[in-house]
Amino acid sequence: MARRPPSTPHGDGGRRARPGRIGETSSTSAHRPKPDADGPLPATDPSLVQMGEFGRAHGLNGEIRLKSYTGIPQAIASYGPLLGADGRRIELTDVRQAGGASPDLLVVRVKGVADRTGAEALNRLALYLPRERLGTTQDEDEFFTADLVGLDVIDTTGTHLGTVADVPNYGGGDLIEIKPALGGATALLPFTKAFVPNLDIAGGRIVIDPPEDLFAPAGPRPPEEPA
Repeated sequence: MARRPPSTPHGDGGRRARPGRIGETSSTSAHRPKPDADGPLPATDPSLVQMGEFGRAHGLNGEIRLKSYTGIPQAIASYGPLLGADGRRIELTDVRQAGGASPDLLVVRVKGVADRTGAEALNRLALYLPRERLGTTQDEDEFFTADLVGLDVIDTTGTHLGTVADVPNYGGGDLIEIKPALGGATALLPFTKAFVPNLDIAGGRIVIDPPEDLFAPAGPRPPEEPA
């Protein structure tokens, strides 16, 4: 989950605040799958919350990269077995932060995976948890991050700008990644009340107050200064 300031994120990691770590300046089926279900989970299921997604293998001994969507990234290991998108039961046995500036990127070990081949088989596998195990949100500024992805993005004049593609965090706080309705590269916006004044998850949209150059292409690099 995430929460906007001035609220403080919960320490259990299951919730995130808008934003979880920035200052002010996934899925639909009528039935919840069983933890030990055989076969893939439904593509969309409101009873499940995406907790993370595996990336590429790390080293030769079964470690694998994992992008965590929990408020405290390493808390993803505190919820017990997770549900893989292919229906398997996934247990994380060791978790540490990966090198680099992104706090939500981890290196983990998975029970039963002891070599690179096993780790590579998990690449791009999404991990879920039944929503009921996360409790409920406590106020209007607290939400499950997975509920934002796919929402329409509207500006304060009512113009449709695009959709939410992701809620990344690169070390400076939560951001909203927006896929423009007219195509082109995505844009990033700080996830604060100043830039995202209204969340209407039930209505399927968020309202933003973006800068005029939100979707402007990057300008040329400045010339290097003489030595």
